[in-house]
Amino acid sequence: MRRRDLYLHEEIMLLALRDREGTLFSGTMYNFAIGGAILAELMMERRIDVETVKKKTYARLLSPVPLGEPLLDECLAKLAAAKRRSALQSWVAKFAQAKALKHRVAGELARRGVLRVDEDKVLGLFRRKIYPEVDPRPEREIVERLRRAIFGEEASVDPRTVVLLSLASSADLLRLVFDKKELKGRKARIERVVNGKLTGKATQEAIQAMRAAVMVACIMPAVMAAATAGR
Repeated sequence: MRRRDLYLHEEIMLLALRDREGTLFSGTMYNFAIGGAILAELMMERRIDVETVKKKTYARLLSPVPLGEPLLDECLAKLAAAKRRSALQSWVAKFAQAKALKHRVAGELARRGVLRVDEDKVLGLFRRKIYPEVDPRPEREIVERLRRAIFGEEASVDPRTVVLLSLASSADLLRLVFDKKELKGRKARIERVVNGKLTGKATQEAIQAMRAAVMVACIMPAVMAAATAGR
């Protein structure tokens, strides 16, 4: 990948942030999408692959060689140091809980001139960092790629866009940039894309495993919260 391009987890962050306010949209599971994006990036960079054992999917280390991106390398090192294998959804959840995840991803985008680091006050009392957008071009390109994949009729979609669409769909981010009714009308097309119908077999299997892992990771906090509330 060319270094001037964004990583998948950076693309997810741009979709999840309000452009002017620099704050996160509420009601999304952006952090799990970022966890999935990190795992997907490691797969596409051939650092890990998917191993299926008794219908469960695990992350298998192929190479511990760093990629040169701090967050990805930290997550790769954790995976390489693990004493026993874990299911994909476990890694998605672990990466989603990385310390200062939002600030690290948004901070890197700010370093590259896409966002700006600023501060505001919550209720006039508590200071927080915010990340307004200063260069709209990268996000416009992301949205246009998604638009072509969702509303176009191309017979093939590049793997990175398929993964991005799958992650954004699983974490409920698509509604932030597209009309809900229009999305509903393209549900069948979205399913065809994210189910790998327009990609090769190897890519299809990896994307399916990734999508399932993100969806499970997104659902588990709600299940745990409901179970706790019912006690």
